[in-house]
Amino acid sequence: MVLSQRLDIRQSQTLVMTPQLQQAIKLLQMSNQELSEFVEQEVEQNPLLERPDSDTDAGVSDPALREHVATEPEIAVPSGNDSDPAPLSGKEVETAPTETEDVWAQDGFSGEESFGTSSHNNSFDDDEFSAAQNVAEKPSLRDHLLGQIQVDILDPGDRLIAAALIELLDEAGYLPADLDLVRAQLGADPKNFENVIGQLQRFDPPGIFARSLQECLALQLREKNRLDPAMQTLLKHLDLLAKRERNALMKLCGVDAEDLTGMIDEIKRLDPKPAQTFTADVAPPIVPDVILRPLPGGGWHVELNSENLPRVLANERYYAKVQSSARTKTDKEYLSERWQQANWLVKALNQRATTILKVATEIVRQQDKFFVHGVQHLKPLILRDIAGVVEMHESTVSRVTQHKYIATPRGLFELKYFFTTALGRSDGGETVSSEAVRNHIRTLIEAETADEILSDDRITEILRKEGIDIARRTVAKYREAMHIASSAQRRRRFMG
Repeated sequence: MVLSQRLDIRQSQTLVMTPQLQQAIKLLQMSNQELSEFVEQEVEQNPLLERPDSDTDAGVSDPALREHVATEPEIAVPSGNDSDPAPLSGKEVETAPTETEDVWAQDGFSGEESFGTSSHNNSFDDDEFSAAQNVAEKPSLRDHLLGQIQVDILDPGDRLIAAALIELLDEAGYLPADLDLVRAQLGADPKNFENVIGQLQRFDPPGIFARSLQECLALQLREKNRLDPAMQTLLKHLDLLAKRERNALMKLCGVDAEDLTGMIDEIKRLDPKPAQTFTADVAPPIVPDVILRPLPGGGWHVELNSENLPRVLANERYYAKVQSSARTKTDKEYLSERWQQANWLVKALNQRATTILKVATEIVRQQDKFFVHGVQHLKPLILRDIAGVVEMHESTVSRVTQHKYIATPRGLFELKYFFTTALGRSDGGETVSSEAVRNHIRTLIEAETADEILSDDRITEILRKEGIDIARRTVAKYREAMHIASSAQRRRRFMG
């Protein structure tokens, strides 16, 4: 074998992400607040970028100013969709393929790399962070609770209800006493709605999602395994405790003076305002990215929230003026770089807005029955279903639905909450969402009589006869997730 050196020429294709394309991915993932902060930083460091006059929008019509504004900020969607989506009744959003969208269509890119000379590329030592910045990094109460929803509430329909209830919490962490209007707005079953509240009341911090002081204290005592009958009675008579009617309380609770003192001390150690630890870093109210309105003749009107779109202008006239007066090569290169960056930002913001509108519109079309009839009609939906219709990659749809909110007649929801898991049908019909199957299981059990208690095997058999392909262990998992006792335990309850 002879070893030798030689020079070969080989041709290959690789995908190289430029810093601008990496940042385009990050733009798509940003929330509206993060995007506004990013645009503000770009305007501050780029002399060729401007913000329009909020009062008069002076100069917007000037062709020398290239403005970011969605090309088609609204779409009409017909109601009553079938398995095959009907054509849009309004204008389609037409977007020519761009370098930005091509990269969004590639899977496997996190977009975490830094971008050019952006301020995001700066590095700081630990001692350079201010106290305010450290506080801002703490999770807000909303984020803290939303994170628990993702882990503890598996059913998409229940997550929609839970997300709506989070927005109703007051500064102390309490829900309104009357939630009938909210439940009706969501179209939720009363028992299922109450079950979701029960799940939320097990969240951290203890006592959250209570509807009264008594319930708040009871939740915290339950967490400590101290909610015995005597303590329950004491909580029912907090008015007597406020009046210091100790003799009446001892008689009602069936305890002596020493025990009553211990119970009172225990109540004093509880937190009547469980959300107060988050007061300093409560997240600002959510501003929706998309607005959904019903059309008079049926169907839906989907539009971007114009108040939520950061507007930025690239001033071509000013660029031409300063470029002509530039003397050195360094100055000319700097201005050319800033101009390219300004044009890219305008283009990327337009592309981002168009992409969000496309995805949101298809979600509305696919989930039409939910918007018409309520949470029990949430359709099985996965990222692939949306990606195939809007001709984008699943990873792009995933990024679009993170931290993007839509205001609807049924409430304000993050787009990702409309995706569900689905169960196949043995008869080849339309798939059924796991949420709908859980509701069906609950209905079957609630209709039981003492003579006919349904085992998990029997429920599985009933569902399969109805064309729902489900395993017995899945039925058991759904039943346990809804905190429904086993058939043996339910039988004992009927017997007395």
